[in-house]
Amino acid sequence: MTGYKLISKIKATVAVGALTLSGSAFAETVLHVGTWLPPTNPMNAVVWPTWSKWVEEATEGRVRVEIQDGLGHPKTLFQMVEDGIVDASFSYHGYVPGRFKLPQVVEQPGLGVTAEAGSVALWRVYDQYFKDSDEFVGLEVIGMFTHGPGYIHSKQPITSWDQIKGQKIRIGGGVQTDLGERMGITPVAAPAPKVYEMLQQGVIDGVFLPMGEQKALRLHEVAPNVTVLPGGMYLGSFSIFMNPDFLDDLDPKDREAILSVSGEKLSQMAGKAWDAFDEEGLKVAQETGVNVINVKEGDPMAVEFNTLIEGMNDAWVKSVEDRGVDAQAAIDDLQSIAHTYASEQQ
Repeated sequence: MTGYKLISKIKATVAVGALTLSGSAFAETVLHVGTWLPPTNPMNAVVWPTWSKWVEEATEGRVRVEIQDGLGHPKTLFQMVEDGIVDASFSYHGYVPGRFKLPQVVEQPGLGVTAEAGSVALWRVYDQYFKDSDEFVGLEVIGMFTHGPGYIHSKQPITSWDQIKGQKIRIGGGVQTDLGERMGITPVAAPAPKVYEMLQQGVIDGVFLPMGEQKALRLHEVAPNVTVLPGGMYLGSFSIFMNPDFLDDLDPKDREAILSVSGEKLSQMAGKAWDAFDEEGLKVAQETGVNVINVKEGDPMAVEFNTLIEGMNDAWVKSVEDRGVDAQAAIDDLQSIAHTYASEQQ
């Protein structure tokens, strides 16, 4: 028995429920989830609490979920779950450059759909094309999702691409890195929770993030301008994952119960929560007087952006040639699934 399995067995047997009136007791397994974003983020405010309820209901109370906050830099969470320090978590693929190239299929500019549509499409494409790749070795992927469309939040108004050249812009990795290079910005890498302080102190001039962060990270206080391109500039991809040893140590019926409330069901719920988060962020921006610059189709900025992103889909296909998947079929299917799903939700 591995060290992790021994620890898992202990966790599963130590947590004992209170005695019932009849004098009986039941054993309870605690599933420890690690998280890193603030309480106001949709993952902590909506997704984890909802999934926790699903898990507890599906296992008839035999598995209880506990959330552990503030576990450090999000890039470490993949390893923390692999090592059994926590049983489950989520993270942003762009924080680990070079490892998670396949899910970034959904980040490519021009998709122009909501987080919900992007999340459902990403999960289906992962399940069909990417599941057997080595990118997630040591982890059990139980969900894939995206945040909403990314925009430019800045100290000064950005109404042309010339104005952003040379500016210090925080990026989160992934496709944002490629976009930044094409825009001629000075990229500054940092996790999202650091952005408020960096803007406040003048370390950066702006940031690429979805609209929801106007509320969650209080960007309206330090970035009073948002440039909104039609459909957004990109989507950001995340995975939700568990330690496979933890799942294997469960009673098979509880393992299947957890998986039954994960997958596409969890991915869709997460994407929907991030869309609601963006609506709240836009409302806060409007109420606090943020200058929301809505770039229209056909405006010079939109036309130039379409030129700027030319070839990025092909570049992604080429970048994953060593992954052993049909990348062209994957990106074609993702676009078809996302747009079909989006049209069905209208």
